[in-house]
Amino acid sequence: MLIGGFQKSSLVDYPGKICAIVFTQGCGFRCGYCHNPELVDPKKFTEPIPAEEILSFLKTRKGKLDAVEITGGEPTRQADLIEFLQKIKELGFLVKLDSNGSRPEIIQKVLDLKLADYLAMDVKAPLERYQEITNSKIDPGKIKQSVKIIMNSGADYEFRTTVVKGQLGPADFAKIGELIKGAKLHIFQKFAPSKTNDPKFLKRETYSDEEFEEFRQLMEQYVQKCFVR
Repeated sequence: MLIGGFQKSSLVDYPGKICAIVFTQGCGFRCGYCHNPELVDPKKFTEPIPAEEILSFLKTRKGKLDAVEITGGEPTRQADLIEFLQKIKELGFLVKLDSNGSRPEIIQKVLDLKLADYLAMDVKAPLERYQEITNSKIDPGKIKQSVKIIMNSGADYEFRTTVVKGQLGPADFAKIGELIKGAKLHIFQKFAPSKTNDPKFLKRETYSDEEFEEFRQLMEQYVQKCFVR
């Protein structure tokens, strides 16, 4: 595991649970608005934190922490993700796995082995705009496949979309809604230009609260629940 950061506790990242957060290094996407460039750009990577160091800490937190979130970067790129998740589950913790959906086969394997209790997937854009928004050569079919796997998994899950004004608008949100139609939960994440993968995005804006409320109501025509974060 290439681990670039570790947060010992959070009250907000796993619904209703106290969790630790493991941040993995490496991602196949280069979204301009990404707020974790130090986990995406290899030139900005720090010395990885040994996985055993984190597992040793978790052993001391039994009964105090409920869960561990694995995020990134993109965790499904880690060659030993399955083994790492197995060790966390053996310690008795719930697992939340964050993913951009680029490796549906890994998500399926994690679910088949019952190694994740909660999944959070970023839905970056309508499928036809995926390569543009992520600055990658991702096959949009993989995103569609990941959505289907997660929605049919029986596990708790959420889909999330980070919104930059001028990059995505109502027509895009309607197409995203069609992609995840019937989903339990969708979250709009407000873009905050504090730290970005592309410096040009530091000058970009987000929508007003009133506009986000309109987007939320639009999305609730497709999903069971939508809120803005």
